[in-house]
Amino acid sequence: MRVYNRDLSVTQVDHTSVPPASRRGRADLSPLRALWPHVRRYKGRAGAALVALVVAALATLVVPIAVRRMIDFGFDADHAGYIRQYFLVMIGVVGVLAAASAFRYYLVMTLGERIVADLRAEVFAHLLKLDGAFYDHARAGEIVSRLTADTTQIKSAVGASASVALRNIVLFIGAAIMMVITSPWLSVILLVLIPAIVVVLIGSGRGVRKRSREAQDTLAGASAYATEAVGAMRTLQANTAEDAAKGRFDGAVEHAFGAARDAIRARALLTGVAIFLIFASIVGILWAGANAVLSGSMSAGTLGQFVLYAVLAASGLGQLGEVWGEVSQAAGATERIAELIAEEPKVATPAAPLALPSPPAGAVRFDGVGFAYPTRPDIPALCGVSFTVKPGERIAFVGPSGGGKSTLFQLLLRFYDPSIGRIEVDGIDIAAADPRAVRARLALVPQDVAIFAASIRDNIRLGRPEASDAEVEEAGRLAAADEFVERLPERWEAMVGERGVTLSGGQRQRIAIARAILRKAPILLLDEATSALDAESETLVQQALDRSMQGRTTLVIAHRLATVLSADRILVMEHGRIVEEGRHAELVAKGGLYARLAALQFGDNGPAAPQMAEASPI
Repeated sequence: MRVYNRDLSVTQVDHTSVPPASRRGRADLSPLRALWPHVRRYKGRAGAALVALVVAALATLVVPIAVRRMIDFGFDADHAGYIRQYFLVMIGVVGVLAAASAFRYYLVMTLGERIVADLRAEVFAHLLKLDGAFYDHARAGEIVSRLTADTTQIKSAVGASASVALRNIVLFIGAAIMMVITSPWLSVILLVLIPAIVVVLIGSGRGVRKRSREAQDTLAGASAYATEAVGAMRTLQANTAEDAAKGRFDGAVEHAFGAARDAIRARALLTGVAIFLIFASIVGILWAGANAVLSGSMSAGTLGQFVLYAVLAASGLGQLGEVWGEVSQAAGATERIAELIAEEPKVATPAAPLALPSPPAGAVRFDGVGFAYPTRPDIPALCGVSFTVKPGERIAFVGPSGGGKSTLFQLLLRFYDPSIGRIEVDGIDIAAADPRAVRARLALVPQDVAIFAASIRDNIRLGRPEASDAEVEEAGRLAAADEFVERLPERWEAMVGERGVTLSGGQRQRIAIARAILRKAPILLLDEATSALDAESETLVQQALDRSMQGRTTLVIAHRLATVLSADRILVMEHGRIVEEGRHAELVAKGGLYARLAALQFGDNGPAAPQMAEASPI
């Protein structure tokens, strides 16, 4: 397996870096058992498809009998009238075969589509439950590849491939039985070779499945990089990194092609060997049967009937060899999807979650909280942090980057759980509550705003999906978003492009603020909420935030100290600890870290707090 470094160079690594499920080395079809619960939901449709499959197989098995009687009796002058009857019977059989095959195809293909649609919905719903620890190392492009390309592979197997496989298994078994009935001694020749053919199919299928899994993994890696590159296309172009990006993607695609080529080579070898063994055995049977007809111990019609059954059995087994490779690919795809479903969130809903008090008050308490990110377990992000926020209080967190300020919000939102200590909202330990219930009491305005490829109205409505159009527009006006929305031809219905590419940073920020206002949560979290605004918009938004914070608990992260001067308290953080606490004037007088930061931003004398407070959101 190859991975790509930050400098776009390629490193060869072994498979110990992939998840345990993909290293099992098992070369069977056991992962496909995970699809059984989805098939069982539609057992009526699956049963009807099976009936149609059996009817089609039986109709096929009737044809050689009619051929035998036509050869043995139809060319005899005394039975010449039977030819018409035999052909009419064969036309009827063919009609039944056609109708049953069409019915089987419709049922099986729609069943495959239905199962894959359910599977995609289940996987996506599971992804929504996974926490920050998973998304710290997961790549969005690879996840999307599993959700789309792998499920398409499964659809092919559950639909066409599984149907063809079952049909050929039934046809092979039926033809083998009829061969024994027609000529036991000729059947021995073929049945002796069958175990060897099956061993070849199974042994080769293991190699196909292994190589198919490798091809799917490498293609997912290429898709993951393509997703990242497309999302950051302007950054690539601004840094004239197009050639490096092309080289990296070309290398990933070429590696994926090589893995796919190996899988195809294995499938081609499997198909060729199976066809040779099968039809070589038929040639041997035909030779032995021809000698028996010449000696008078077998009629020509009986030999014709036996050969037709042998051809049906051989073609069934041969097609099974081809389908085996596709089913093996589906097993690899199912295994990759099963890995996603097997991921368990570290932040889980308790079996009996405690209900948060109603009506909400908005109190927050951190008690001896310590935490380290799963990707950096040896570097503590918080070290014994304790503080209490009363309902309606406005608290600001300031300090150097990396001090742990944003981590407080991550833990409060239960994207992670603390390693030690506890966090309470309205007196309830949030670890004992439903994460969704906790988040429902929080409204976040992040510094890095996520905007979806939808309308401005829909992006604001994300804060409260059930909100009316009037409420959405009112929230937008409070966030000063109407200032630019009213200039757009479609106004609130204007599409903003993927990741809000048609909006400026300040416009995206105002949409995020509108979401928080619309949410009407008792606790407001502001993470550099006005950092991307120009001076005029900042004044408008700060006034809007000030109105929206009335009666709400507000926690603010800020690097610009001018925005936190009127906070009820300022908590200064450094290296994951609270090192100072107080109001602006008190902290400046102490001469500590805050005073040094204030001197850097305001000069030695500092601002007049009352004057600056008028423009401050808190």
